[in-house]
Amino acid sequence: MSELNNNNNNADEEKTSTDPFIKILNDGNKIPMIGFGTYKLGGNTLSVRDAVKYAIEIGYRHIDTAIFYGNEKEVGEGIKDAKIDRKELFITTKLLWYDDHHETGKGQTERAVDASLKRLGCGYIDLYLIHSPRGKHNIRTYQALLKCKEQGKIRSVGCSNFGVHHLKALEAAKLPLPAVNQIELHPWLQQTEIVRYCRAKNIAIQSYSPLVKGKKIPNESKPLNQQSAEHKKLIGMKKHYDQKSVAQILLRWNLQSGHIVIVKSSTRSRIEENLDILNWTLNDHDFAVLNAFECGYHCTWDPTSDAIAEHDGDQW
Repeated sequence: MSELNNNNNNADEEKTSTDPFIKILNDGNKIPMIGFGTYKLGGNTLSVRDAVKYAIEIGYRHIDTAIFYGNEKEVGEGIKDAKIDRKELFITTKLLWYDDHHETGKGQTERAVDASLKRLGCGYIDLYLIHSPRGKHNIRTYQALLKCKEQGKIRSVGCSNFGVHHLKALEAAKLPLPAVNQIELHPWLQQTEIVRYCRAKNIAIQSYSPLVKGKKIPNESKPLNQQSAEHKKLIGMKKHYDQKSVAQILLRWNLQSGHIVIVKSSTRSRIEENLDILNWTLNDHDFAVLNAFECGYHCTWDPTSDAIAEHDGDQW
């Protein structure tokens, strides 16, 4: 693989391994920079099981799921079908934010982890995230995940959808900082405050919805003179990169910004296309144009802005 170009692009100051597409987390564990996502995967094309199997066969080594997605079992079956050494894979899942998974002292979190392990059938989980700060008892829950890490059930503990104030609450509780914070991130929502804080604290940023759920991608069947000025810019960029797609350009922006990026598709051609963002770079001009798209646009929920509140006298 050619090296990841970090010129002009605010790349992380975090340690990297000798492989430029592997990041070393703050706990010393290594994570592939591209992950295969499984949210709402499946349908009329490949099933979850077959899509995961195919993704692994063509080179993905990072698989992302969650209890909320309801597909941990199918993800595990796809991994098993791929017949790959477990040590070569990095598997992420996430804890539900409901009361029966967040810890109140009754072992809810450890039971949820054990259930994930059973459904995935993978022996251990590389990264377990608190899916959202929207759940109660986040401090206790995080402590319970750290206990599972000590027991060898989890390799790294992280969070998803945490804002700076949530991360500071973990720090104020004198807990080890998360290895990862997975947030919505794309040129229209660059989450500058969260990214800046995480970089300062050596928390790896992981991007979900990097293609904005398709809401900002131009319909190229329309004539160019009917496209918006923004869409014209995106379409025009393609000629600089051997006709890479707009989707690939957006994914490359995330990767080139130093973010771990979660991509997904249940179509073989797009699974392949989404992986083809490694061995080329955006030029300075196009990178700056994409940076200028920032407008605070959320294409999905936003728990990062949720207030912190105590619950029944317990810490947040």
